[in-house]
Amino acid sequence: MSSTNAKTYETTSPFSVAFLGLGVMGYPMAGHLARAGHRVTVYNRTATKSEAWLAEFGATPSTLGAHGHALTPGAVAAQADIVFCCVGNDDDLRSVTLGADGAFGGMRAGAVFVDHTTASASIARELAAAATHAGLSFVDAPVSGGQAGAQNGMLTVMCGGDAAAFARAQPVGMAYSRAFTLLGESGAGQLAKMVNQICIAGLVQGLSEAIAFGQNAGLDMNQVLDVIGKGAAQSWQLDNRGKTMVADKFDFGFAVDWMRKDLGLVLDEAKRNGARLPVTALVDQFYADVQHMGGRRWDTSSLIKRLK
Repeated sequence: MSSTNAKTYETTSPFSVAFLGLGVMGYPMAGHLARAGHRVTVYNRTATKSEAWLAEFGATPSTLGAHGHALTPGAVAAQADIVFCCVGNDDDLRSVTLGADGAFGGMRAGAVFVDHTTASASIARELAAAATHAGLSFVDAPVSGGQAGAQNGMLTVMCGGDAAAFARAQPVGMAYSRAFTLLGESGAGQLAKMVNQICIAGLVQGLSEAIAFGQNAGLDMNQVLDVIGKGAAQSWQLDNRGKTMVADKFDFGFAVDWMRKDLGLVLDEAKRNGARLPVTALVDQFYADVQHMGGRRWDTSSLIKRLK
């Protein structure tokens, strides 16, 4: 689960930063911050992840070595200029930010909290208000690009929040990003991530139907994908998932369980803002079918399994 050294880092002044959450995304993201020269402390609910991260990155001059792992989010965040976070959901986010041991209680005045969790727009606004009350800044900043993007330092980051706080975080976050963009006020980053997931849901279902149709028609679908990938049907999903779908391989990538969580956020938000999402709602139910087939950890491209 280590990060790559292939990333070229922009020259920026070193910051003291903290990273909360060392899952498949956070682990390499924190690693890129260390390799870019920042002084990094880390926190993970399962301490063995923190210990593994320190074994890989803690010996470098850019980290705090054996003292980089502390027992609470608040303790980790205490000396940080910027606290980055990537956890599972709204409840996880509250648990690492609020309360006596939360990051907000430990952060020093004026520090910035950057949340990379894919969560609701409402929790982003709630935590932005709580941060302001505590003399802090909060930026909601969900990412797109998956595990490979995190490992290669090529994530796309969609941000909402205060422009001044964003300006402080953006050059540091470029250590693991190819784009780090402010899209509006608090919650705008989460809403943009929802737009992203709506697009992906429709694209993957369309690609699934196309491949299943072509296979039933007796076509060499690898050859067909090569051809149509040079035309108007080209997409990231076709380029990166088309041939693995043909090969019936799904033991990698962005899990169906995660996609259902994300689409649940989308559909909840649509109820609030009045958006009509008939295709997205249908694809969400198709993913439920995949879960019932035993595919909870399969890649999202496993939608095609329903059609075979």
